[in-house]
Amino acid sequence: MTLNERIAVLREQVRQQRPLIHHITNFVVMNDTANVTLHIGGLPVMAHDRAEVAEMVTAAGALVLNVGTLSPDWIEAMLIAGRRANELGIPIVLDPVGAGATTLRTTSNRRLLEELQISIVRGNSGEIGALAGMGGVVKGVETVVEVDNPLAAAQALARQYQTVVAVTGRRDIVTDGTRVFMVDNGHEWLKTLTGTGCSATTVIAAFAAVERDYPLAAAAALACFGLAAEIAAPAARGPASFKVAFYDAIYHLSADQIRTGARVTLGTE
Repeated sequence: MTLNERIAVLREQVRQQRPLIHHITNFVVMNDTANVTLHIGGLPVMAHDRAEVAEMVTAAGALVLNVGTLSPDWIEAMLIAGRRANELGIPIVLDPVGAGATTLRTTSNRRLLEELQISIVRGNSGEIGALAGMGGVVKGVETVVEVDNPLAAAQALARQYQTVVAVTGRRDIVTDGTRVFMVDNGHEWLKTLTGTGCSATTVIAAFAAVERDYPLAAAAALACFGLAAEIAAPAARGPASFKVAFYDAIYHLSADQIRTGARVTLGTE
């Protein structure tokens, strides 16, 4: 089976299994994240109160922790949900939004990485560089200075925390510290919308819910996400029309489109 065929199979498994994706995520993207979860084939729930997160995560196929609008209460809720997910073997996907921009964001993300077994970290170059201690500059939640070597930063972070790291950008990089996938699907229009990184994270979580080879799951998810953007782009007259076309493309993404359009390659250490 070719790599593209494996990706197509995983996309269909998400549709068939409809995994519940438990999000503790930021206010800016909640609605968009819920919609993308539905469109890729999963079931979204946004539950962040400490009184229910441990119970809610027991039914989930994956847990998303997104610190975009973090507060001390939310971090504690993330730890409670994360510990329960670890006990049950449920994958956790961390989106370290704005790591490197403020001390609170950086230290909170490191605490999550240190106290939980995170399955996959999905961030931009600056966020991953900041957590790995290898440079990059984040302003607000956007990278304004890329790390010199995003692969090296991703591998260092993956090895330090025994996790999988996905760095999204012009070329997406996925690594567990040794294996490397490069994903070249995507489109410039994605930069015109808020929350596309957060949406990519939830697609990764949906794939991780059905595939425990987490580097493969993350690479497959990013290929599908980027390919949907490529398919949607010709219909775009601006950001709003692109968003509508993009959501439709995610929803309708077919096995044939993936077989012919996914651009994923295996790299080396």
